[in-house]
Amino acid sequence: MELAFIPSPSRGVLYLGPIPLRGYAFCIIIGVFVAVWLGNKRWIARGGRAGTVADIAVWAVPFGLVGGRLYHVITDYELYFSEGRDWVDAFKIWEGGLGIWGAIALGAVGAWIGCRRRGIPLPAYADAIAPGIAFAQAIGRWGNWFNQELYGKPTDLPWALEITSSSDGRVPGTYHPTFLYESLWCIGVAFLVIWADRRFRLGHGRAFALYVAAYCSGRAWIEYMRVDDAHHILGLRLNVWTAILVFLLAVTYLVVSSKKRPGREEVVEPGAAASGDEAGGGEKSEDAGKDDELADETEADAAKNEAGSGKKT
Repeated sequence: MELAFIPSPSRGVLYLGPIPLRGYAFCIIIGVFVAVWLGNKRWIARGGRAGTVADIAVWAVPFGLVGGRLYHVITDYELYFSEGRDWVDAFKIWEGGLGIWGAIALGAVGAWIGCRRRGIPLPAYADAIAPGIAFAQAIGRWGNWFNQELYGKPTDLPWALEITSSSDGRVPGTYHPTFLYESLWCIGVAFLVIWADRRFRLGHGRAFALYVAAYCSGRAWIEYMRVDDAHHILGLRLNVWTAILVFLLAVTYLVVSSKKRPGREEVVEPGAAASGDEAGGGEKSEDAGKDDELADETEADAAKNEAGSGKKT
């Protein structure tokens, strides 16, 4: 008998009249807002303009959602294109199914387009939003809780997740809450990146690379715990191999980048500093004009006094 466990919601959607409010989509939306908010604060601190992160996110977020869905559908194609399945379900993103690997890859393409339009280096932008993405993932993972999906092996631990649904091959019982493990891991990754960025002044994409490496190191062991169907290569789940490969690429980038381009970018957004200088220059000019007026008045008073003294003499 389990003394305690994490209950699953009885359903993943609530209705506000005829409008469905889906927990999975709600978590994704909140995560995006947190990522943009934190990214904006970090971008301004690095010398960029307010609002730039949101403007580029208009490109990055849709690309990321498409990329995440594509990765999921391609790697789990049998869920949508095998016998007895309806391929239309591949478009039902609100029912769950986003692969972070595809989301980051195609999201980077969208961010590159947005950065190019603004004349901003993509690595600098990536560094600013890196911890925000980790926080967004931490929030987004709770969407899996609403959908009762992506849990781990059976367990009777006090923090076990209770699964009550029996649809799509689920077996009711208590399991490792891998969604919670990954959520907590992502929070730790976000704080690690923030600390390392302040301590070592990471630049040229290294803060983002640290986020990727740290996330992959956690995703590998969490993925290994999951019991949902997945493709295997040499006995390991596909996503474990993906995490290992991406981890090695991120670490390689960290090492090579630190040697070739040490330090942090002095200018992350061309024109941002100049705009501030122009604003300051305008105030200076205004003050200087006031000083000139005061000087002119002083000279005029002195001339009057001299004229008055001449008349007396």
